[in-house]
Amino acid sequence: MKTLFLALFAATLAAQQPSVENAKIETRPFAGSLASQFAQLGAGPFWVAYAEPMIPGRHGDMCCADDGCRGYTSGAPVRLEGQTSLVVLVRIAAGLVDQIRVVSPDCKLDAGGLPFFWINNVPPDASVAWLKTQINGQHPDRSIFAISMHDGPAADRALGELTAATQPERVREKTAFWLGTSRGVNGVEALKRMLANDPSDRVREQVVFALSQSKDPAGIQTVIETARNDKSAHVREKALFWLAQKAGNKQAAEVINNAVANDADRRVREQAVFALKQLPAEQGIPLLIGVAKNNPDPGVRKKAMFWLGQSNDPRAIEFFAQVLKQ
Repeated sequence: MKTLFLALFAATLAAQQPSVENAKIETRPFAGSLASQFAQLGAGPFWVAYAEPMIPGRHGDMCCADDGCRGYTSGAPVRLEGQTSLVVLVRIAAGLVDQIRVVSPDCKLDAGGLPFFWINNVPPDASVAWLKTQINGQHPDRSIFAISMHDGPAADRALGELTAATQPERVREKTAFWLGTSRGVNGVEALKRMLANDPSDRVREQVVFALSQSKDPAGIQTVIETARNDKSAHVREKALFWLAQKAGNKQAAEVINNAVANDADRRVREQAVFALKQLPAEQGIPLLIGVAKNNPDPGVRKKAMFWLGQSNDPRAIEFFAQVLKQ
């Protein structure tokens, strides 16, 4: 059964070779490691590419480069359920990695007259391992993105390792973003560990944003818990802000309003007032009016009045009219 699976896997990826113009394509079997295979191809410049299984649920295509979009291979299907594989493109020049790109197999490529090598049947573990070696080089963001698009446990393990406190903050922040936007329940679990253990509030603020972007319900639930209980006032502020952007979540208004009334830090209470302003008007305006009327903190009441004044909502205008009559 395993042999059959590997044969099907190889055949599927071999079929994912993209359409390449302005190049002579040479196909090579995978052997050894990507680093050694790239070195054997020479100093460059040349392009080398291979295909890997892609995470499910990624809708749309990736046919845009830095200088614009170039379209799709003629006759390519419209993939209503999204792509199932990706193509990793590497440009080698002077023996060094000059560029790393990720595109869809349906994209039409132009190699600019350079040699183009296609490597068949690169195991996902080998791809992830090589990409991870590039993170401390010239292409950390592209490498992290490429890893995050790989399906399978090797990518999850690598992303988890990139969240370690020993990694640079920039790497941890970028990894957090892609954990939230692409890795589902596994990503949320990794982000929860970061939220609990990362020593940098700056990184933890990015973790909150990443959790707010996750499609897994546990992501926004963790943001709610963070807004209520996190030890850092700055992180609670960020959690309240991103909660306000999730108008469809029924708990958001309750959590934000509770922070206005009860958070121990005045800055967090004032940020929570701003978050009320970010809610849909049918939710936020009545709550802001309640804060302006009843909150015991004059500074918080003043903030509520300010944001009511910015709203131009008829209910806010009526409230101001009542105040002026007193």
